[in-house]
Amino acid sequence: MDFPAVNASLNALATILLVVGFIFIKQKKETAHKWTMLSCFLVSSIFLVCYLIYHYQKGGGTPFPQSHPSWLRNTYFAILISHIILAVFVPVGAMVTIRHGLKNNRKKHLKWAKVTFPIWLYVSVTGVVVYWLLYQVPVPS
Repeated sequence: MDFPAVNASLNALATILLVVGFIFIKQKKETAHKWTMLSCFLVSSIFLVCYLIYHYQKGGGTPFPQSHPSWLRNTYFAILISHIILAVFVPVGAMVTIRHGLKNNRKKHLKWAKVTFPIWLYVSVTGVVVYWLLYQVPVPS
């Protein structure tokens, strides 16, 4: 299995679900919002399992190609570092936000969602960007 491509696809799907869930709540479609966000959490959880399996089997990370220009390497590492730091928050933030939503504790749900949503969205988008920079940008000859 091509885990990096699967992981990027799961991140892309999570991004779409996050945006759709946001649109649903802005339209006051609470049931659709709830199921979309629960689906997003499931997709993100599957991503995390696949990510951990891949890195366990591989025995670590994938080095960024040395032949890429330094500006691209610097951009990649800036995105990667911010992605990793913020990704640590997402599972906890998502679980707390979801828990408050399911318990109909709207004030706390909204408070957590205002922090969790942009971080989760950033992590999902940058997950795809990291994949693209690492695996899809052609290595100069």
